[in-house]
Amino acid sequence: MTLLQEFGSFIEASHLIEFSTQTLHSARRALLDWHGALIAGSDTEVANRLRDAYQEELGAGNCSVAGTSKEAFSRAAAFINGTISHSAEFDDIFRDGAYHPACPTISAVFALAESRNDSLEDLLAAIIIGYEVSTRISKVIQPSHYKYFHTTGTVGVFGAAAACAYLLRLNAAQACNALATAGTFASGLQQAFRSDSMTKPMHPGHAAEVGLNAALVAQAGMTGTPDLLEGDAGFGVALCEDPRWHEIFDNLGFAWNIEQITIKNHGCCGHNFPAIDAISHLLNQHSIDVEQIKKIRVGGYKATVDVCHYVHPKTPFEAKFSLTYTVAARIILGRVREKAFLETTLKTPEIYSLEDKVELFVDAECANQFPLHRSAKVEIELNDGTVYAHYQHTRHGDPDEPLSDEELVDKFNELVEPRVGSKRTQALSRVILNESGILVREIANLWA
Repeated sequence: MTLLQEFGSFIEASHLIEFSTQTLHSARRALLDWHGALIAGSDTEVANRLRDAYQEELGAGNCSVAGTSKEAFSRAAAFINGTISHSAEFDDIFRDGAYHPACPTISAVFALAESRNDSLEDLLAAIIIGYEVSTRISKVIQPSHYKYFHTTGTVGVFGAAAACAYLLRLNAAQACNALATAGTFASGLQQAFRSDSMTKPMHPGHAAEVGLNAALVAQAGMTGTPDLLEGDAGFGVALCEDPRWHEIFDNLGFAWNIEQITIKNHGCCGHNFPAIDAISHLLNQHSIDVEQIKKIRVGGYKATVDVCHYVHPKTPFEAKFSLTYTVAARIILGRVREKAFLETTLKTPEIYSLEDKVELFVDAECANQFPLHRSAKVEIELNDGTVYAHYQHTRHGDPDEPLSDEELVDKFNELVEPRVGSKRTQALSRVILNESGILVREIANLWA
């Protein structure tokens, strides 16, 4: 059997699995966090322009679209919500694959589930399967894939297709066809987020639409290429170096990657997180007078230096990909959430001045641990020669230092309450984290 045929069989057989309470709760956390990212992105410029571009398609169908009362058909909703949920940079991460699974996977399967009036329980199971298939692919193609490609756009098509195939109850052959068809449309170049453009969030939007469409056409009988991953002109050869296909099914069905997801604690590129967390540790441990800071040295891995390279960012986009800015903002503002990326905040003199004291470089130890560990070594030197240092081995929110449910809800409330009000915000978190026997449309009605 080919790799995708194996995954097809896995998807069909997964309907016999009774997921543990822990696994299902992890899926609930992922769904809540996706909602936070989606609603936070619903009033961004990206969201406004995208909805304008889709005016012809809004007002038909029965799927909710963030930021408007107009509904859409499932494919359009998947694309729009997949894009919007990535635009505010609050979406989750699968660390080992350098991949954001929620935006493509949940955006696709939520739209499908809403169009079919499926239950929350069915949706949660589909999310688990979509995460499982796509995260496994993302892991074995790194780190070389991330040199040029945005994994969320490329591998995201498999997450969306797998989740939708599960929800549609496709048989093994159909599920394989869905994955194979989706994989031919995998795309997303890293150059898109090395400049201030609006393309990056459309990568997971495209992946969500592609995966949903692939599952629907597979259900209708369209076939795909079974050896698309490992074939001589396939995904692995084209998009990475020496993929470790022999590892892809290790412990499949016995351990669930949705339990190993990073939930973002900061509203910026995840490569900034270890340094921000290290700064937080030092500020919590020592009484540091900002006025006495002479130098801040940050040793990170290569992706941090390559991707988070902006200094004195001029736009919110640049600020989210600026190590110097986010470190300085954490010291001055106390948090790196939405306030840090307001146009007015970018002009804060104290942040601007502190940025000039931040030095970023590649640390060999941190570089060698990527992508399995996202780490940073930070030193704060004071004017009197005192040096405070901390080695942040992981990010707060990573599987080895996860956010608690209370921290997750706190983040969710901060993002959602200003946009939908306190009552609906509390209802959303309660329903998603705790309730059963509810339909997906009822969840959408709380925010749409």
